[in-house]
Amino acid sequence: MAKEAMPMQVPDEVFTRRPWRELPPGFAVVLRPRIDAIATDMIDVIRGEVPAYRRPLDSALGRDLAGSVRRAIGQFVELTEEPHSRQEHHVHHFRTLGRLEFLNGRTTDALQAAFRVGARVGARLYAETARSASLPLEVVMPLHEAVLTHINVLSNESVKGYAAAQAMAEGGLQRSRRTLAACLLDQQRAAHRDKVESLARQAEWPLPDAVACLLVRQAAGAGRLSGLGQERGAEILAVTHGADLVLIVPDPESEGTVERLRRAVRGRTAALGPPVPPRDAWVSLHCARLMLAGHASSANRVASAGAGAFVSAGDGLAEAHLRHGIHIGRLLGDRVLGVLRELPPGRAARLAETLDALLMSWSRTAPEVARALDIHPQTARKRLRRLEELFGDRLSDPAFRFEALLALRTRALTPTRGARMPSAE
Repeated sequence: MAKEAMPMQVPDEVFTRRPWRELPPGFAVVLRPRIDAIATDMIDVIRGEVPAYRRPLDSALGRDLAGSVRRAIGQFVELTEEPHSRQEHHVHHFRTLGRLEFLNGRTTDALQAAFRVGARVGARLYAETARSASLPLEVVMPLHEAVLTHINVLSNESVKGYAAAQAMAEGGLQRSRRTLAACLLDQQRAAHRDKVESLARQAEWPLPDAVACLLVRQAAGAGRLSGLGQERGAEILAVTHGADLVLIVPDPESEGTVERLRRAVRGRTAALGPPVPPRDAWVSLHCARLMLAGHASSANRVASAGAGAFVSAGDGLAEAHLRHGIHIGRLLGDRVLGVLRELPPGRAARLAETLDALLMSWSRTAPEVARALDIHPQTARKRLRRLEELFGDRLSDPAFRFEALLALRTRALTPTRGARMPSAE
């Protein structure tokens, strides 16, 4: 049997009920020579009625069964001899038995069934022993109570051992999952496929085709997230980044996933990055960070949820890309749209708006620009002529048009930086 890492502390109340005190002391003398015979019968019945224990007796499981049955009968004899004797060594054994059930991938069902069968067989054979020794019939009732009390204690101790091993394993599993999550969010480490696959196996987390990162701002007093499956086997990886919580969500485009995430973070500010292969989880997180940083100025992509907001970067990749290079975008605006700074702010804003509509139009005609801006065609013509005066032939240059559109889109993301870009104020 494996040994526990820490000394076993057994509370005094383990055997608070001591029906053995009502048994005659001489019963132990009669019972002790029959331990092996009773154990053999009990083992045979358990193996016959509990399929999980039908392994050969010379197997590890068979030896554990035989040893535990003999120990249980021996303990019963000890308690009959001295009801107040200390029982730490037996408690240790049965907790270890429960621990081994978990480590071998079994549930407690078979073990509990074996205890029940053992109690039934033990009660019958103990009673037969009492009758063969001509003990009074009054012994039968306390004897049955002693058997039930004894087996209930052993069963409870084995469950405690099972639960302790399960908790320890789940703690190790969660540590493995946090390690895997940290790896996936590190650009350099995530590039090593073998390393990622090894960590995923340790974490019992099958690598999906796609993941998305949900970045959650941790609000004080907000409590735990609900509905995201924190139990053993949960599919979502979680790791903290500073004051933020990062969830790595597998198969984010599966039906109902986004709504489930939205409900779970209600009342918090959160951003969901785009779906990516697992090796690019850090990219999804990067996009989520960029979108979260600018969510106040991206109200069209924000769904209010109490005091927080839920931002989805899936439909805002262009914006995330621009935010990544926002400082370069401002420099580009200074170079490409610098002529507008010489104009009064209001006029510069109107011409910037008209230039944006022109660049986004198909035919580049005044009526189309007018419809886009909801202004009179004649007003649109006047503005277009002014743009031609300012930019000349560059309006037909694809490179200029591309750079100007980038600059205008960056300007839309930073409306408060009018000192550096043409402003609408």
